Amino acid sequence: MSNPAHVFKVRSLYKRILMLHKFLPLDLKALGDQYVKDEFKRNKTAAPEEANKFMVEWEGYKDTLQIQVMEAARNKLKQIHFGDDLPEEKLNHFNEDQVGQLYELMQEATKPNRQFNIQDDSLHK
Repeated sequence: MSNPAHVFKVRSLYKRILMLHKFLPLDLKALGDQYVKDEFKRNKTAAPEEANKFMVEWEGYKDTLQIQVMEAARNKLKQIHFGDDLPEEKLNHFNEDQVGQLYELMQEATKPNRQFNIQDDSLHK
């Protein structure tokens, strides 16, 4: 799908998601940024039907994250939960590779010493 309107829509979604990630805790931002970059790159040449499914799912992610970021901004002192539960009906549509990838992502996002141990350097400026 290389029509200019589709390319513009994909790039806009990609940029919006990365912008929203700036509001996540630093370790989740790093994990999320890398995951988004890998997924968008991996699906660059997807067939039209797969590309449409891809866009629908990532639009949903963007919408959910945008709501959660806005909620976090309103409740600065409260602990905010980012993410959403994955309904079993959606999980049943995943292929074996996708389930494995999701499991690895879940392990990385929930372990106490994440791979992406990022320090906020803005405090030292």
